[in-house]
Amino acid sequence: MLQIKQITEANQRDIRIKNEPFKLWGKMIPLYTDQTWRHQIETFPAETISQMCFPDEKYDFQQMKDNTVFFGAYDQDTCIGLAVVQKGFFRYDYLYDLKVNQAYRQQGVAHRLIEAAAKWAQNQGHRGIYTIGQNNNLSACLFYLKAGFRIGGLDTEVYNGTQQEGKHDILFYLDAP
Repeated sequence: MLQIKQITEANQRDIRIKNEPFKLWGKMIPLYTDQTWRHQIETFPAETISQMCFPDEKYDFQQMKDNTVFFGAYDQDTCIGLAVVQKGFFRYDYLYDLKVNQAYRQQGVAHRLIEAAAKWAQNQGHRGIYTIGQNNNLSACLFYLKAGFRIGGLDTEVYNGTQQEGKHDILFYLDAP
């Protein structure tokens, strides 16, 4: 039985689960008109579809525990998913990281981690959570919308001057239940 639990000092090693690859098969194009966000989808030609894997983070529980909460998804005693939530400055806490092992994707694990994060934010007296998705990670962007997030902003400058120039960050917001 899959369980979602807050990670504590006792199981802090679980915050270091490995990143696994995901497909880059299109991009989301946010549009803002009449104070309303919408989006379009551009799919890539089959010959340009690729995979990407983020470098593994070196999270340090002791250094992060004062302003960060970690939720793990567990199959028996094995952590197979992780949500990292940082306390926000305003009324939304920041979903800094969300990952699920490939073998467990498409099974509702990420949704359950998001529910735990949003509930935690609500218990802190906050409105909800927000996160950032790269516009070329179409699967993640569509997942956030399906999970109830809404587009709340677009950063077109963040990657200028880097190897990722041309990508944009989309801000997604979710109000707690």
